[in-house]
Amino acid sequence: MKPLTSTVSGDTPPFKPNVPFSMSSSSSFSVVTSDKKEEEELDPLVPPPKASKKERINWFRTKLPELEILNSTSKSKRLHGRVTELFNKNCSAHFFMIWLSPAKSFGPREILAIDTLFTTNPYACLVILSNSLDSPQGHTILNPLLSQGFNLVAVTLDIPFLVKNTPAEPWLIKLKSGDMDPGSIPFFMNLSDLTRLAVLYKYGGVYLDTDIIFLNDMTRLRNAIGVQTLDQETKKWKTLNNAVMVFDPYHPLMREFLHEYAATFNGNKWGYNSPCLVTRVIRRLGHKAEFNLTIFPPDAFYPVNWLDIPRLFKKPRTLGEVTWVEKTVQDLSKESYTVHLWNKVTRKIEIEEGSVMHKLISTHCTVCRNIINSHA
Repeated sequence: MKPLTSTVSGDTPPFKPNVPFSMSSSSSFSVVTSDKKEEEELDPLVPPPKASKKERINWFRTKLPELEILNSTSKSKRLHGRVTELFNKNCSAHFFMIWLSPAKSFGPREILAIDTLFTTNPYACLVILSNSLDSPQGHTILNPLLSQGFNLVAVTLDIPFLVKNTPAEPWLIKLKSGDMDPGSIPFFMNLSDLTRLAVLYKYGGVYLDTDIIFLNDMTRLRNAIGVQTLDQETKKWKTLNNAVMVFDPYHPLMREFLHEYAATFNGNKWGYNSPCLVTRVIRRLGHKAEFNLTIFPPDAFYPVNWLDIPRLFKKPRTLGEVTWVEKTVQDLSKESYTVHLWNKVTRKIEIEEGSVMHKLISTHCTVCRNIINSHA
């Protein structure tokens, strides 16, 4: 596969050859929401509907005693040792995922994501930061992958440890004091946004969402992030996404992300602490040469947007559709590192045999369990 990007200095972000990318004045961002019932099942920390700021703060205070995830425990203090032990296995790259939902919600599609990760990056190491998967139940769920000898471990989070001596440490202290508005968005979503920044800052490596299919080796990437949307008129990048991030440990831009999170946290706006955050910071600072930042075009990590992604799950029904499927599979396999599945849109959509998604997964997996029946 040809290189997808080149690094340039000055005010112009790196770009794919023959595809112009530069700063755009727009910073809008569209976010897809799942239905409320599904969110509440996955995240019990959803504030009462239409609660005022004062009511949300009071509600959160009542929940704080239950939030072991915000504290260091004897189990969570094993995080650093277990991560270090895994990464001492001569890994070709260090990958991180986060799972803050119940273990039983980690389903066939998440297993397929990890399956394709190791099939395309066979000597990599993956840490799943998850209190629920770091359990006997979690081990059973992950066993089809562990039995293949993949370098994989689920580790209980230690958020105080991860944010210690970072710009986010005062934010966590204030949150635990009970004087902060957690916002109306499910709390674990915002906590996931913080965790991915903190773990990449401390350890470096590749952060990835769990609804991603891997198509090509990512182990050579460094200090990179991807464009999600382009300005349709100028073709300059408009929004970035934090579902795939690659950074060296203690990278100064990652520290800027943590500072932005702590200084501007808003739990009431979808995407504000996640894609919008990395977009704001890189628009403001990303041109600095010392960051050595590579901004990949949409084809690299997000080749299909959330509006079009359902089509990739449907089998072809005409000769024209057959031709389109074959060309799409060929193009994605050649030009993309990953395909984001946008699970909030596709989780319940069946992957039909003969579809683009079925062909991509079946040619990039090792265990290959429940491809067709992976929908919830």
